[in-house]
Amino acid sequence: MTEPVPVPQQESRPRRNVGRTIGFAAFVVVITLSAITLLLYLGFNIGWQALVIGLVAAVLPVPVLVTCYLWLDRYGPEPAGFLALTFFWGACVATGAALAVNTGAAYLFDRFGWSENFVAVGVAPVIEETMKALGPALLLVFFRRREVSGITDGLVYCGLSAVGFAMVENILYLGGHGYATGVEKYGPASGAQSLVVIFIGRILLTGFAHPLFTSMTGIGLGIALRSPRRSVQIFAPIGGLLLAMLLHATWNLMPTLSAITGEGLFFLYGFIGLMVPVFLGMIGLAIWVRAREGRLTERMLPRYVRLGWFSPPEVAALGSLARRHSARRWARRVAGEPGLRAMRHYQTAATRLAVLRDGLERGLDRNPAELARIGTEERTLLAGIAASRAAFVGRDPAAPNALWDGTQYHITFPDGSRRSMPPPAEPVVPIPVPLPPAPPPPPPYPMAYR
Repeated sequence: MTEPVPVPQQESRPRRNVGRTIGFAAFVVVITLSAITLLLYLGFNIGWQALVIGLVAAVLPVPVLVTCYLWLDRYGPEPAGFLALTFFWGACVATGAALAVNTGAAYLFDRFGWSENFVAVGVAPVIEETMKALGPALLLVFFRRREVSGITDGLVYCGLSAVGFAMVENILYLGGHGYATGVEKYGPASGAQSLVVIFIGRILLTGFAHPLFTSMTGIGLGIALRSPRRSVQIFAPIGGLLLAMLLHATWNLMPTLSAITGEGLFFLYGFIGLMVPVFLGMIGLAIWVRAREGRLTERMLPRYVRLGWFSPPEVAALGSLARRHSARRWARRVAGEPGLRAMRHYQTAATRLAVLRDGLERGLDRNPAELARIGTEERTLLAGIAASRAAFVGRDPAAPNALWDGTQYHITFPDGSRRSMPPPAEPVVPIPVPLPPAPPPPPPYPMAYR
């Protein structure tokens, strides 16, 4: 019988690791310097009191929006550190760059006698959407490319960047254009009234705008990072970015036309007839791609079932969030908190394994060095799955002692008798069964690429 696959040592790649470390450090430094600069700018321009009041008001919707994106990312949760960096990129770097470009463009347009409306319609959408997407694109391409599961991760990263951007932009509107301007003209009561009016308009009614725009780029990034075709890798993000700019420009055009013509119906009709349907369509798409990501394990892991690494019930138990939740409850019941933690690690590793195998079968990597690295990662994931499984299998007194050999079960009943049985057509879930030592995993590339 083949021995379990040992956890291999990671290959030494000092140059790449050093380059990645320097790049990551530079990313953090840019965010930090941008945050300090932006904080000083806002404090000295709108006043520190207005800054604090605007910050408190602008932060209120952030937990709700962030929770929505974390819910979307439940199957294969991204590292919290990367998600936080994405949020602060949008809040600090993207907002600072957009503020500088928009302010400079407004100054130049005024010097040449052009209308500042061109800034809102022609300049702001370009710089804002470009900068909001740049941070997530850098993180996904250079640091998370092999772990990207598709459109879901693109939506999550770009959406959180847009949430950060919208938060700081709302500080400027709520604290500066709202509270500070009202206090300067008519006193604190007027400032508070202006703050409430802007809060209702920008947050309660249209708070989804920036995440909606940038989600178009997220879709393009997600498609590009899961495609082996160079043309798709290039044009899908560009197409998503252009669509985000167009949607953003259309959004800014609606109030501009209303202000120029004095006809508020321009904004009302555009909001109801265009933005609301697009928003609802995006929600439907997000739910669909989330469910599709859950089914990825059901499509990819049967390859490992045939080799004895998983049993059919285990694969079935990974196919939906409800089944995963039931499996975690079961693990906690039979093995306590350590069993619960092990089940979480097991589910995360199984999802990563499915993403890895999906990427191989798509042909995302054909370089021999990359295939070797992926093979090492595959073995590491399988070894981690086996280690996590050991924490909760065999602990349920209601479950007979069963072994899966890749084709059938070998079950030992309470009376000591042993019987071999084929798997049922519909696996019982979510109870995992003990597995015998597994044979080596499949090669780190699909048969078609041999």
